[in-house]
Amino acid sequence: VQLQASGGGLVQTGGSLRLACTVSGRTDNLNALAWFRQGPGKAREYVSSITWNGESGYYSDSVKGRFTISRDNAENTLYLDMNSLKLDDTAVYYCQRDDNLRGQGTLVTVSS
Repeated sequence: VQLQASGGGLVQTGGSLRLACTVSGRTDNLNALAWFRQGPGKAREYVSSITWNGESGYYSDSVKGRFTISRDNAENTLYLDMNSLKLDDTAVYYCQRDDNLRGQGTLVTVSS
């Protein structure tokens, strides 16, 4: 099983981006999934997570109200809709399964 994040890019403050994480290989979609990020010179940080069925999402205080997590189990894809982006949101974003399987990240750069 592999996880691959995509959708990162350069955006101005206040802008929006949608990240996607595709889960490939044999998966039963019964795992909770999460987004983490690591900004330049910063420790890795939890961003958001979602239950296996998509019914409940959780957020760090730093992104609550601005980011929305969702998943499409039919497409084996996890999403992160990011709005009102701030300079501090600049980071490499990773998706991770609840068994700590982690994919390669995608870079989000927020500029002023």
